[in-house]
Amino acid sequence: MRTPSPETIRKAANVLRGLAADQVQAANSGHPGLPLGMADVAATLWLGHLRVSGRDPAWHDRDRFVLSGGHGSALLYALLHEAGFPLSLDDLRQFRQWGSATPGHPERTRTVGVEVTTGPLGQGFANAVGMALSEAMLEARFNRPGEKPLFDHRTYVMCGDGDLQEGISHEAASFAGHLRLSKLVALYDSNHISIEGATDDTFTDDTPARFKAYGWRVLSCDGHDPADVDRALRRARRSDRPTLIVCRTTIGYGAPTRAGTAKAHGEPLGEEELRGTKAALGLPPDASFFDPEDVRALWAARAAEMHRAALRSARALRAALAADPERAALFEALSRKEIPADLPGRLPAFDPAKPVATRAASGKVLQALAAGLPWLVGGSADLAPSNKTWLDAYPAVAPGDFSGRNIHFGIRELGMAAIQNGMLAHGWFVPYTATFAVFADYMKPALRIAAISELPAVHVLTHDSYAVGEDGATHEPVEQLAALRATPNVAVLRPADATETAAAWLAALARRTGPSAIFLSRQNLPVLDRSQLPPAALVAKGAYTLWQNGTGEPEAILLASGSEVALALEAARARPERNVRVVSFPSWELFAEQPQAYRDEVLPPACTRRLVVEAAAPLGWARWAGAGADCVCLDHYGESAPAKVLAEKFGFTVGNVLAKLDALLG
Repeated sequence: MRTPSPETIRKAANVLRGLAADQVQAANSGHPGLPLGMADVAATLWLGHLRVSGRDPAWHDRDRFVLSGGHGSALLYALLHEAGFPLSLDDLRQFRQWGSATPGHPERTRTVGVEVTTGPLGQGFANAVGMALSEAMLEARFNRPGEKPLFDHRTYVMCGDGDLQEGISHEAASFAGHLRLSKLVALYDSNHISIEGATDDTFTDDTPARFKAYGWRVLSCDGHDPADVDRALRRARRSDRPTLIVCRTTIGYGAPTRAGTAKAHGEPLGEEELRGTKAALGLPPDASFFDPEDVRALWAARAAEMHRAALRSARALRAALAADPERAALFEALSRKEIPADLPGRLPAFDPAKPVATRAASGKVLQALAAGLPWLVGGSADLAPSNKTWLDAYPAVAPGDFSGRNIHFGIRELGMAAIQNGMLAHGWFVPYTATFAVFADYMKPALRIAAISELPAVHVLTHDSYAVGEDGATHEPVEQLAALRATPNVAVLRPADATETAAAWLAALARRTGPSAIFLSRQNLPVLDRSQLPPAALVAKGAYTLWQNGTGEPEAILLASGSEVALALEAARARPERNVRVVSFPSWELFAEQPQAYRDEVLPPACTRRLVVEAAAPLGWARWAGAGADCVCLDHYGESAPAKVLAEKFGFTVGNVLAKLDALLG
């Protein structure tokens, strides 16, 4: 792969600078500093190293490019336009406008060629780690000694001082160094400027030493010298570890008065400064969105070369799979990620006579799921024995051996979730993650990006209530259910027993347009007798009538989720003379997706006497129970004491539920 001459690269880079600055100016909003500063690095990478094809954007063995500093999106859009992706100059002119393909920060669901949604600093860096991990796992499954590799691509992430200040970068970099993810290259825009001024005000770390301590190879280059950038990229290709390339750059490069200053970071240059910048870069000062024919021809030649490479790669893949049916079947399974129709029948059955914690039931279900779903992988934030998420029949991913399906994420909850997002965006695998429910707070920024990105992340959140007991308030989640329910496009599932847990897993894995969070109990719960009660498969509808003492419209409805369903059921059965309904309500979000007729069937509008029973903050339940409903919930933090004591103190007893129910019934 031959990189064009430095002079040619520099000219292409200056055109990128002009296109990026014009986008920001046209929108009167945006961030010109990063695009002006990193254009030489970007042009060198895309014209000489990065293997992507605008005509084949889903090329199975393409390299991945992540712009972690998503505020510099104008540079990425200029690159995609020049590289032949379906992004026109008119799209660039609509930068940051309603409904455009060029939003203020890159969104993977909006723009072909954008691999991950970025903006919150540091997350793109961690996404790139997940992509590199997926690539290594694909190599372990599909490449054969003595044969041209079917998977042999790299992940490049462009990051800045802000990304590397965020704590998530420490978590992700440590993880990548431990696993020696050698096909990961981070291009660090080291310009010593942030929004408030010089980074020396807050950020005097020895960043190269830090990354060396993580086990990375560290290189450096003059970020405005294409030949030096090219040399560093070639050296990175020979590394047996992840590589950090420190690119010494000037923010706002070329801007007459703003280059090297904080003022270049996040506001349009203004007409006069923009004209001066273009003149300094050898661009026509009065030309807007200037894209000369010779530069377009350079990019077109590169695009044609990459299209040919993609076609060769596809042919080699077809031939290899045709000769190896077992490998072809695995490739098909990982590509399609289908759930076999008979899988529910292969899940474990649970004895109503033997109470079991839903976390333990989940562990048993997970073993059966893994046996039937080769694309399912995952791990925990150092809590697998407690979360019950270890896949017993498979090894762990380890440095030099990526054939396993268990991932030791370490105590890195936020990094874990963002790495998971990167794996999902990369394709092929569906990873689950796990931790205690109270630590969902640590994961929330990445979970939110998964929801925006429509990534089907599955989060297992155990120890889901005050029943954690002696660990006390710090470990007893109260607000986490409400917080995740308030997050758009997140499906929260809190199963009532072992049978609902199996159904919750199936519902989560069937959901392909956003993340799911499965809340599970630490304590044993009764296994509901499905020979006497409706099937747990109704979890897929979000809520269902579990039991009613009578027919027709009920006098009152008890709405409960998780561990409190059995409590509500026991209380309702203690009033055989009253027509009381118990609704198991594992998922608000899935219930909201059902037709209004079904929702009215479960919650008849005329029955307004409703009582919510859930060991969490009551916020949001008014949507389903009505503004005047009563509740047995928690509006305070927990305490350190045995779970049975806490249940009594907090009112999660049959007697207290009955008192509330009787007051409703009058």
